[in-house]
Amino acid sequence: MELVVKSVAAASLKTATLVLPVAEGGKLGATAKAIDEATGGALAGVLKRGDLTGKVGQTLLLHSLPNLKAERVLLVGTGKDAELGDRNWRKVVASVLAVLKSLNGSDAVLALDDVAVTGREASYGKTRLLAETLLDGQYVFDQFKSKKADPRALKKITLLSAKAGVSDVERAVKHAVAIANGMGFTRDLGNLPPNVCHPSYLAEQAKALGKEFKGLKVEVLDEKKIKDLGMGAFYAVGQGSDQPPRLIVLNYQGGKKSEKPFVLVGKGITFDTGGISLKPGAGMDEMKFDMGGAASVFGTLRAVLELQLPINLVCLLACAENMPSGGATRPGDIVTTMSGQTVEILNTDAEGRLVLCDTLTYAERFKPQAVIDIATLTGACIVALGSHTSGLMGNNDALVGQLLDAGKRADDRAWQLPLFDEYQEQLDSPFADIANIGGPKAGTITAGCFLSRFTKAYDWAHLDIAGTAWISGGKDKGATGRPVPLLTQYLLDRANA
Repeated sequence: MELVVKSVAAASLKTATLVLPVAEGGKLGATAKAIDEATGGALAGVLKRGDLTGKVGQTLLLHSLPNLKAERVLLVGTGKDAELGDRNWRKVVASVLAVLKSLNGSDAVLALDDVAVTGREASYGKTRLLAETLLDGQYVFDQFKSKKADPRALKKITLLSAKAGVSDVERAVKHAVAIANGMGFTRDLGNLPPNVCHPSYLAEQAKALGKEFKGLKVEVLDEKKIKDLGMGAFYAVGQGSDQPPRLIVLNYQGGKKSEKPFVLVGKGITFDTGGISLKPGAGMDEMKFDMGGAASVFGTLRAVLELQLPINLVCLLACAENMPSGGATRPGDIVTTMSGQTVEILNTDAEGRLVLCDTLTYAERFKPQAVIDIATLTGACIVALGSHTSGLMGNNDALVGQLLDAGKRADDRAWQLPLFDEYQEQLDSPFADIANIGGPKAGTITAGCFLSRFTKAYDWAHLDIAGTAWISGGKDKGATGRPVPLLTQYLLDRANA
């Protein structure tokens, strides 16, 4: 779907559907008032009858109003001004999109520029959220269905803007399109079945991305190279599977050669049975989403490449399949990591931190400005924060603050959890330097503590997206594309774009 920006009078545009906001109590903004006057008070008449009260997301479709070039007018409620924050703004936009998709019109004009969204900078912030909601709402995953989704008539949406705000609105749309494309890529990868999406498949996707975008260097390290590098923890996770592990290295040089890169590290467990510490069968199909961290790094990189941000970015994807077999790692095994630290594997289902710890050590060679790892790491994070907020930890307060701020502005929020020294003691092992689990208490934090032992050479943050990377069960089950908006916003901020 195409998004365009125009600064013209709403009444002058020929369109299948003109969308106008109505605040609670039937209040009309400047644009809607102008349309009301042009139609001889048609909108005021409808509102007087009480057909629409203006509550958030309420819609009313009107046909063939006089003196308009629009075939239809769609009124949408925006609620009380003080209550229209990000969540209600998304509800407004989603309601509009639901109606537009049900119509046969090929285009629509959204005259929502005079709607105020609490906490959003005047034009850019609210427009980007609007555009991302529209574009993400168009997502369909039907490649494995014999009957595909019916093609939609809606092809283009025009966003009306005041002349003074056109440049900000256009910038917001440009960013939103790149982020939505990145989210779509992430969702596609996450929704693929594990018999298709395995470590070698992700490596092929990386190579395809390298061909699509110039300036992206791609290197794939196979299981021999992983073993030769001394990545004993990483190698241990994939050794029970017929699908060999892969460490995928993607290097984008958009900034000056002298500038240190930002590094994103993604957990890419393409299927997690739990290994010998086998998971319960119920819901195990959703363990195909355990590569959500790697998928979100793919999506963020795609957004950066589309925008050609003036930064240097390295993406490291730690990809493996965690399977039980005669060659699989056992509880009680001890492995030596690339850092030289030894790990006693008490639970083979705590495998994400094992592929990540060696990859975080590998990240040192890039002399990074900052390293952020993203992982569907712990069920404990869902217990703590539910499915709305990602967990965040790190060894640098400034970096953590930047990510929290990016999440707030992208409406893709995270919440900081502590990494106090007391939690480190839960990882003590009588037989190795460290155990890979810290017991039933504070599971998300002790997982972060484990990773922190491999990140002392640089500024580091960890995002636990176990609750936010996908929606479980029911007809809406599937990957969400998060935290692509948060990560892209963080990198936009670093690029001052």
